[in-house]
Order: sequence, then C-alpha cells, then structure tokens
Amino acid sequence: MTPPILIGSEIYRGSTYGPKHPLAIPRVSTTLDLIRAMAWVRAEQYRDSPLATPEQLTRFHTRDYVAALMRAEAEQAVSAEARARHHIGAHGNPVYREVFRRPATGAGGTILAAALTARGGVVHVPGGGTHHGMPDRASGFCYLNDAVLGLLAWLDQGLTNILYLDIDAHHGDGVELAFAEDPRVFTVSIHEAGRWPHTGRVEDRAGGHARNLPVPDGFNDSEMDWLLRHAVLPLIRHLRPQAIMLQCGADAVEEDPLSRLSLSNASHRAVAAALLPLAPRLIVLGGGGYNPWSVARCWAGVWATLNGIAIPPRLPPAAEAVLRGLAWSRAAGRNPPEHWFTTLADAPRPGPVRAEIRELAAQTLRDLPAPPEAVASSAA
Repeated sequence: MTPPILIGSEIYRGSTYGPKHPLAIPRVSTTLDLIRAMAWVRAEQYRDSPLATPEQLTRFHTRDYVAALMRAEAEQAVSAEARARHHIGAHGNPVYREVFRRPATGAGGTILAAALTARGGVVHVPGGGTHHGMPDRASGFCYLNDAVLGLLAWLDQGLTNILYLDIDAHHGDGVELAFAEDPRVFTVSIHEAGRWPHTGRVEDRAGGHARNLPVPDGFNDSEMDWLLRHAVLPLIRHLRPQAIMLQCGADAVEEDPLSRLSLSNASHRAVAAALLPLAPRLIVLGGGGYNPWSVARCWAGVWATLNGIAIPPRLPPAAEAVLRGLAWSRAAGRNPPEHWFTTLADAPRPGPVRAEIRELAAQTLRDLPAPPEAVASSAA
C-alpha cells in the first residue's frame, strides 16, 4: 500500500495575520518541524504545496474576489469598496504580507491532495481546512475555501459519493453551503453550540445530505467517542463513500482560547484512525487552532496515526527543542506546563456522556438518504 503523503510549504514560516490576531502564532511550520524532528516522514512522502492558479480558484470563488485578493497583496491595502464587498481587511480578515499567496498555497495543497488520491490513498494537508471561505468574500480568518476546492476536484474526477467530516470547534458553514444543492457530497459537522458563525443547527440538513451536531461546553473525549461510534461510523457504513475528507481543526482541544470544549488530542487521533479502514480515499486537513503548542502536537500526532506510528511517552531532544522554541503572547503562554514541551499525546479527558450527546447521535441517523449508488441503480 502506498504510504501517506504530507503536503506542506515554507510560506507559513514567519507568516502572521498581525501581532494581535489569533493567527499570529506559527502552526503549520511548527507541525512540519515537529514531524521532521521525530523522523516521521521520508523524503518520498513529502510534497511541497503548489500555488493554486486563479483558474483553479474560480472553480468556486468569483473572478472579482480572486482579483481583489491578489490586488490586496500587491498593494498591501484595500479599497473601501473591496473591504465592504469582499470583507478583506475587515471582520477579522486582515490585509497581511501573504494575504493571497498563503491561502492560495493551502488551496493548491488540497487540490493536489485530490489529484494524488484519484486512485486511492491518504494525504495530510495541515495548511488546509479553511472551511469558512465564501465564493465572494473572506470569512472567519479564511480567504479561500480549500476544502470546497478539493471536494470539487474529486467530483471532477467522476466521484459521486463523498463524505466531508468537520471536527473543528466552529461549524463548517462554507463547505455545507457550497454543497447544499449537491447530494454527491454529504457534510457532517461536530462543533460547539452557540459559537461563531452561529450556524449549523441540528435541524439544518441541506435537503437531507448534511448533519450538524452542535455540542455543549465541556465536550469531552468520552462524548466524542460516543458520537464517533454511535453516529459518524454508522453513517459512513450506511453511505459507503468513495472518499472522505476530514477537517481536523485543533480548536476543540481544551487548551484552545477560542472554544469551550474539553477534548484531548487523543480524540482527533481516534477519529482519523477510525476513518482509515473505511475511506478508499482520505484527505486530512488542518483548520482552526489558536494555541501553538496544542495545534502542532495535535496535527503531528494525527500524521503519526495515519502512518501507524506509535507516539513515545517522552519526546526526543530534537522534538522537544521545537516545542521549547515557541512563544505565545496570551497568559497561558507565559508559563506553559512542562508536558507541552516533552510530550505529544495528551492525557485522556474522559467524562460523562450527557443525554444531549446521546440524542445528537440518535438524530444523526434518523431519515438517512439512500446511498448515491443505490439511488442510481434503482433509477436504472
């Protein structure tokens, strides 16, 4: 079997949304450094992410928006009209040095991942997962929607039955909206209830081929395991998708400052591990995550899981040096706990499985559509 592929880029190193922005932190570069320090990636497993072309981007985004994004990078400024129309330089989406090239690199990586998995396989794109991007505007720190572009690339290959699973703390609104009228893509989002963008209600089902699981504060490992075993995996076995895309945002981990969920990074690894035997094609993206230690430790651990690599209880000196080299301006970063430097796997965070979690699982499996293949065969 072909080993998993890791797609990255040096564009993320030193790139920042600005000193006071949640994305002032290094994430993808630290993840890649940590993976390399662990000697977890061979040369033939790594691909440098290409820059998506304007033609590729306009498969989903409007030409005017792509042009405005390119102009914002070239001029390092944006007109009042573009700010109002495209939300560039507004609503948490600043103009910064690589405001076009960085998201276009993420998009290029996910499009490449779809090409690399045309005949099967596993690809990890930690720079992907910008699931809030809209056709004509930036949203939620996301300028381009690489997940949508990757899913479209799979559809362009002739796939007709794809599952998109999003475990970011924030609802994957841009992806759900993009495929609201396309039953070939079934979207599932597990996210914090009441959290921005304030979408993704249980009753929102996009004509039957979407499921939203808004979870309460304090959502723990036991509850994620319940949803995985009693909702997600039964759904996948019912639909039998030809390909699965996992948006693996790390902001649902307890140490993240932008959510109130309480997962350990073991939950992210458990989801990835559970999908592996059920996905003829699997793309694992990054996503949210605003604590540099918890993000890098989470995504590096996911890469280890995709490769069947056991995570040691204590990191070797080279990996520890990567984590000790980080800094974070928030209060939690001024005196980080020792295990953020010396370990990669969090201690499990079990807890009670609340009644609302059990009900979410049950609701997920109600009134499921027939798998697309079954619909096609019955029509014939």
